[in-house]
Amino acid sequence: MNAPETLNDHNLVPQAIVPGVLYEKRPVKDNKGADVPGLYNAWITLDNPKQYNSYTTDMVKGVILAFRQASSSRDVVAVVFTGSGDKAFCTGGNTKEYAEYYAGNPQEYRQYMRLFNDMVSGILGCDKPVICRVNGMRIGGGQEIGMACDFSIAHDLVKFGQAGPKHGSAAIGGATDFLPLMIGCERAMETGMLCEPWTAHKSYRLGVCLDIVPALKVDGKFIANPTVELEYTDEFGRIIHGEMKTGEALAAGKELLKKGEVDLSLLDAKIDELATKLLYTFPDCTTKSVEELRKPKLAAWNLNKENSRAWLANNMMTEARAGFRAFNEPVGRDREIDFIDLRQKLAVGTPWSDELTESLMPAARAAAE
Repeated sequence: MNAPETLNDHNLVPQAIVPGVLYEKRPVKDNKGADVPGLYNAWITLDNPKQYNSYTTDMVKGVILAFRQASSSRDVVAVVFTGSGDKAFCTGGNTKEYAEYYAGNPQEYRQYMRLFNDMVSGILGCDKPVICRVNGMRIGGGQEIGMACDFSIAHDLVKFGQAGPKHGSAAIGGATDFLPLMIGCERAMETGMLCEPWTAHKSYRLGVCLDIVPALKVDGKFIANPTVELEYTDEFGRIIHGEMKTGEALAAGKELLKKGEVDLSLLDAKIDELATKLLYTFPDCTTKSVEELRKPKLAAWNLNKENSRAWLANNMMTEARAGFRAFNEPVGRDREIDFIDLRQKLAVGTPWSDELTESLMPAARAAAE
């Protein structure tokens, strides 16, 4: 039977160009490395590198539209979700917009979080396998949308982590749903509550990403991240792998970093390799398999997303209002509130007010000192 002369368009709207989000089709490669005519990978790129590819409200809309476009494209084999540059995949919501617009406006933030929910649901509901190309930091909401993807491949200079309780929020945009499933409850507690960044090596070891590749070139040769301890036995006989070095070893590693250059060619080759493997599968069977394998993530996400959205909105009147404003301070300054002062004041029943919020700001602490 011949293909019909015209095909129905199943997109919700015509393809929209949204500043900050790039959408392009790149030819998928066969197992000999040649471009396959008429078949593509859809690349969705967060393009806000000056702000570490943090997503604005409009960018969230762009990502939703892009995933819808990729999902309904008959000629797309897989989706590659990434960021511009080599510093960050995504660091979450745009700090400036959070601090200057949403802080103190719970009704507005609830509407924003509805868009965010739709973005995560769009990733989890995509009819094509989704590969997160982790080209740099994957922090906060960036970690959450990255974990919504089916595969993650990173270069080994990347850091992964959450920002939640350190900056006035809780990682309930997906992390608290996905992390216990992916890495177990105690490791999920570690990253979700302490918010200490993990190296790419540790993230790979624990199962947050499928694979990692070197990106640092020194004297023309790729080397592993020199700031990470790849094998070490501590005084208790435990093997430590993937943790940051300390002391002189860390200082030496940082000096070596300065001498090298970042090259993402191995990362792109690994992305192509995975997409090629997906090419050689039955498309409907692949879609059904990915739908079934996503169900644990999807079940947890759908169970919690509405009440999480409501809590996050209300939190914009108290801790998030303080935390996001502090985090909006210029890089290089103290960007956290005075946690001890806050806890002491709440312990004696001090109510949240504008005066309390202002007293917690880094500027107030600096003035007192």
